[in-house]
Amino acid sequence: MSNTIEDGSYVYIFLDAKRNWIRKVQAGNKFHSNKGIIDFDDLIGRPFGIRVQSHSGTMFQIHKPSQNDIQISMGRNTQIIYPKDAATIINETGICSGSRVVESGTGSGSLTWVLSRAVGTTGHVYTYEVREDMYNGAKKNLERYADMERITMHNKDILEGINEIEVDAVVLDLATPWLLVDEAHRVLKASHFLASYSPTIEQVMKTCKAMHESGKWGMVRTLEVLQREIMVREGKTRPTTWMVGHTGYMTFARSMSTDK
Repeated sequence: MSNTIEDGSYVYIFLDAKRNWIRKVQAGNKFHSNKGIIDFDDLIGRPFGIRVQSHSGTMFQIHKPSQNDIQISMGRNTQIIYPKDAATIINETGICSGSRVVESGTGSGSLTWVLSRAVGTTGHVYTYEVREDMYNGAKKNLERYADMERITMHNKDILEGINEIEVDAVVLDLATPWLLVDEAHRVLKASHFLASYSPTIEQVMKTCKAMHESGKWGMVRTLEVLQREIMVREGKTRPTTWMVGHTGYMTFARSMSTDK
């Protein structure tokens, strides 16, 4: 990938932790903020990682957006699965190049995009979203950032059934994941992963109970990941007073073979 800003490139415009933007560079257009204006023509042809002064004298950093930057930006209007949790889901389930993954619900498309990058050009993500407004919003997000050849979107209630079979992972972010444990097992390859993301412990308990009662799942366990930033200052390094604490519980289980 080019390290030069081009007409049509997405850039991460950074002022500070609370004031940052992802914008598409378009020749002849400008970026406007209450800290001044940046002319996109002044960026084209220059490398990512530069500092640029707005017309009012404020200094901005111009970077290539990272996966984390884009994932957060996709969830500005809806709750997303945080990057710390998305990374854990990919690592725990072994999703990699060539994997075929079923996901529900699509939400903003944030996790869909992350999964599509993980599966590479030889894998595929099949994502389900029952709400039409969310489906349309996610489609818009994904068409902006993702390779849509890796993604199939279903505007359908996954509780009505999963279209795909012999998949490598099923990732659920649903209000009632315990209703999907049998259907997830039906479509998963043996010894492959179900990952269920839930904000409340009651959802986790019902899901784990359903898996144990079905007898079709092994290695059931639940994780929570906390993230705390450290303020590094000479003579006064300490944790920040704010942290990304509880976002959700992640329950993982492996599908048992039905062969004797």
